[in-house]
Amino acid sequence: MILRAALLALGLSGLAGLAQDSATSAPGALLRGLDKVNGETVDVTVAAGGSAPVFGLRVELADCRYPSENPTGDAFAYLVIRDEGSDQIRFEGWMIASSPALNALDHSRYDVWVLRCITS
Repeated sequence: MILRAALLALGLSGLAGLAQDSATSAPGALLRGLDKVNGETVDVTVAAGGSAPVFGLRVELADCRYPSENPTGDAFAYLVIRDEGSDQIRFEGWMIASSPALNALDHSRYDVWVLRCITS
């Protein structure tokens, strides 16, 4: 019982710390695409709520967030990625700039990851 109370208190203090850390939404994001077949890369700026072609993919950016206290800090973006001309979703979720492999696009030819949020 004491152990459960201690774990609960520790968990609540951790949540309070998370609530103090705030993130700011950016007007857009800088993404990088890779064609794995020929090694070509392309950097693409996408506005929040917009989309852009990246090789044979259509990338939609719902939101890009960064730490409020550190605009150059770690960016994380919510992306929806489809094959160009298709409604089938290849990826949907948050990508983190510092850990692109944590939640990555699973595509045989193309790769897309977040570089940073556009803050100005």
